[in-house]
Amino acid sequence: MPDQQKITYTVRGQTMESVVVRPAETRRTAPCVLVCHDWSGINTYTLATCEALARLGFVALAVDAYGQGMRGDPFGDNTALMEPCLSDRDQLRDRLLGALHAAAGLADVDPARLAALGYCFGGLCALDLARSDPDGLVAAISVHGGLLPPPGWAPSRMRARLLVLHGWSDPTVPPDDVMAAASAFTAAGAPWEMHAYGHAMHAFTFEGADFPDRGIQHHPLAHRRSWEATRLFLNEVFEDR
Repeated sequence: MPDQQKITYTVRGQTMESVVVRPAETRRTAPCVLVCHDWSGINTYTLATCEALARLGFVALAVDAYGQGMRGDPFGDNTALMEPCLSDRDQLRDRLLGALHAAAGLADVDPARLAALGYCFGGLCALDLARSDPDGLVAAISVHGGLLPPPGWAPSRMRARLLVLHGWSDPTVPPDDVMAAASAFTAAGAPWEMHAYGHAMHAFTFEGADFPDRGIQHHPLAHRRSWEATRLFLNEVFEDR
């Protein structure tokens, strides 16, 4: 089993608590993938993703975007947790950068080989981190995540390679948003690619989700293909460096 360790750090006076998951066998230094949680905070799904990444040989860090002890219900309404982050994307960005710096400071992590992977709200977080263009971040992956920055954010440079895995029938991210995001990525010079899964709705990787009237539904095929795309992308990105 991969080894788990809780770590704390402070951002703007707020204590954040992330979880580091390491491979059973580690090299001297390894690439690290920051896993950005969905709207419910770090949960069993987040940690399961971290464990899957650790089995691929990466160090994984479950990013805390809410603060120590701030966790929600994966099947409940977590608007009260997420909305403060969406209404202050500058603060959210600082929390994401705090997690990145914590990951880069780990003794067994190569600080020049960092990536971000996020689901739903976490997909938005992964892209916001890439928009900040920090040193060491070589890739960002958004899985059924929000794609647009807040008003006024128009980064002139995004060095990280981007992979967007999108359900085409996701009502929270309509085609106009997809096109706007692609145009913005291109304008910032980001090396980007996008996979769109026909008939897949929002949260297509969330097993047990079955709320098609709200545009939320697990899609097993898109789930499986998106993980394979993630795995191949990360291997390629890290091997290139």
